[in-house]
Amino acid sequence: MLRTRVWTAIIVLPAVLAAIALLPDAAFSVFIAIVGAWGLYEVAEITAIRGPIGLSLLIFAGAAPLAALLVLGDFATWLLPAAVIAMMLALVRMVAVRGGAEAPKGAALQVAGALWVGVLFPYFAMLRNLPRGIEALVMMLLVVVASDTGAYFGGRWFGAHKLAPRVSPNKTVEGAVAGLAASVIAGLILRPWFAPQWTPAAIAAISGAIAVLAQLGDAAGSAFKRAAGVKDSGWIFPGHGGLLDRTCSLVFAAVFTYYCFK
Repeated sequence: MLRTRVWTAIIVLPAVLAAIALLPDAAFSVFIAIVGAWGLYEVAEITAIRGPIGLSLLIFAGAAPLAALLVLGDFATWLLPAAVIAMMLALVRMVAVRGGAEAPKGAALQVAGALWVGVLFPYFAMLRNLPRGIEALVMMLLVVVASDTGAYFGGRWFGAHKLAPRVSPNKTVEGAVAGLAASVIAGLILRPWFAPQWTPAAIAAISGAIAVLAQLGDAAGSAFKRAAGVKDSGWIFPGHGGLLDRTCSLVFAAVFTYYCFK
């Protein structure tokens, strides 16, 4: 499984970096619209959205904000994404305390998933299309990769204390600390090329915050899947699962990085 995950990352990561670096602003926004549409499809599949009422929920809670934010930009300031992030963290807490069986089902979960994708995914394009946004998005992406890698190997080598077993059974406190440390180190290494306008202390703080948000985002994705009763959100990335499996650790961090660099 690790070999499959590595090969998928070797193929996908350069392709994503090329899209970030080479696509014009409008084309990148279209790319994110397509990615967001696939994310909404995965939400529909794992929460069993069917019929006109379910599709209407998906359109109004997911597709409408996705399109509006991509076209109009930051029309709701930080309050809208903050509310969605708070909603997803409330789901994490509920699953951590009660387990996935006691989490919301049906329309409540479907709306939560649609808002999660529809409101937060546009921030990838909004961040990238800022002045120096390419550098900011690439740095955020690499810092999250460092967090994921550090957490994986830190947990595998040193993990002894479960972090939130009802949300993600394999995550450990030691892995979370290793991910945080790896992110700060990565941010400091990348700073001269991607964020020279920030002091080392500032970039260490930003990288640490990105790591924490990446881990919270990963927990949100896990809690959503526990509530829906599925292991993976889809199949598009061999060894990794679906699109939501790969992007859940990025979305909270993308929102934060956007407001740091705006």
